[in-house]
Amino acid sequence: MSNPSGAGPSGPDDGRSIDLDAASSTSLHPAAREVLLAALDRGYADPRRLHGRARDARLLLDNAREATADALGVRADEVTFTGSGTDAVHRGLLGLVKGSRRGDVVVHSAVEHSAVLHAVAWGARGVSVGCDRLGRVRGDELLGAIAPEVGVVALQTANHEVGTAQPVGELELPHDVPLFTDACASMGRLPLPGGWAAAAGSAHKWGGPAGVGVLLVRKGTRWRSPFPGDDRVDERSSGFENVPAALAAAAALQAVVAERDEVNARHHALVDGVRRRVAAEVPDVEVVGDPVARLPHLVTFSCLYVDGEALVHELDRRGFGIASGSACTSSTLAPSHVLEAMGVLTHGNVRLSLQRDATRAQVDAFCDVLPGVVRDIRARVGL
Repeated sequence: MSNPSGAGPSGPDDGRSIDLDAASSTSLHPAAREVLLAALDRGYADPRRLHGRARDARLLLDNAREATADALGVRADEVTFTGSGTDAVHRGLLGLVKGSRRGDVVVHSAVEHSAVLHAVAWGARGVSVGCDRLGRVRGDELLGAIAPEVGVVALQTANHEVGTAQPVGELELPHDVPLFTDACASMGRLPLPGGWAAAAGSAHKWGGPAGVGVLLVRKGTRWRSPFPGDDRVDERSSGFENVPAALAAAAALQAVVAERDEVNARHHALVDGVRRRVAAEVPDVEVVGDPVARLPHLVTFSCLYVDGEALVHELDRRGFGIASGSACTSSTLAPSHVLEAMGVLTHGNVRLSLQRDATRAQVDAFCDVLPGVVRDIRARVGL
């Protein structure tokens, strides 16, 4: 009988690998592809200008903003398109710092994405708050760190690396301390929580084109641009808007939100199966992150006595594309700051994240191959 996944010991029969790294970037949603192609001929003009082509581009940009707002449950004038999710993080967080009347200290969780940590190091002073072994911030410790000079609190909606959801909507902050939330890992996949003053998303993580970020700033929030100004349509951004890509990103977001319940239920079941099989079939393994309150499509585990890079390469040879280490630092030799903060095993780490159309056959094929790959790598070092 042939393997239903098309994946054998040497890789898929059709020569293509099974992409299990959707948390880094997911394939273009069919809704985005259709809109992008249609918009390329209509959205090239400068939406600031007054001639017909420019007015057409401005209409497309306004439509993208309206559609994004509708999908996220916010106002259209709270939506800004940026050049990337990282750009949205930097603008959102540092803009709140710039607008604060309290001070330039940012209280943040120890498991924030490197985009947040780099922004704080560049334009503010940071106070890091720890988390438990599931990766969830200690809310009482976070609130206790809000001293008079604290201008902003930063807390992600869900962790990019282990999937754990954070209590963003449950925090009761002082009225003059705004909350920034990095929602890049969860936007579209999970409903946007409340309680934030500014939020950031990244289109290529929900099936939109790469190079489109979404910055949300609540109406009435004290936010000032931390970067040089630009005479664009939206004062919170700079540079020429990629109108076709923004419209495609909005179309993908609407489609993902519409199908979210069905896709999330399927992904939850698939990931639960991975968690069970990995824990039962791979010796000396630690499955990390919250098993319930999490991103539905993501699971992370660490294998003792195994190099993460070697694990990635061996699985890739067998036709499975996965990530290892931190989502943002896997090209370095430094251990994941997220796993370190959680107090869990930091090496031999694998992050598996499912594409929208992932199947049980693909997941089972991965779980069938994994124990032997781990065993072979350990055997090379005499274990």
